[in-house]
Amino acid sequence: MKINEMVIKPILTEKATQLAQQKVYMFQVHKFANKYQIRQVLEKLYPVKVKEVAVAIRKGKIRRVGRKMSPRKLPDKKIAYITLKEGKLDIFPQA
Repeated sequence: MKINEMVIKPILTEKATQLAQQKVYMFQVHKFANKYQIRQVLEKLYPVKVKEVAVAIRKGKIRRVGRKMSPRKLPDKKIAYITLKEGKLDIFPQA
């Protein structure tokens, strides 16, 4: 798996901004990426030292779509919670 496929995007929610004050950042990652690969990629991309990586799989919701309103399951997402030892990530937009 390539480095640019591992970390898909940072998650910018209210929960993520509250966790960022405690040096915990949330990223959506590839569903086959493991904790060690996520740690290596983040330390290469950003000037930080990772303390801990926790991973959770968020199940996809069932939505009713189309003209007949037939149910369709959205894909699952893998979320990585990154705790930093050193450094800071500047992923939040400035207003």
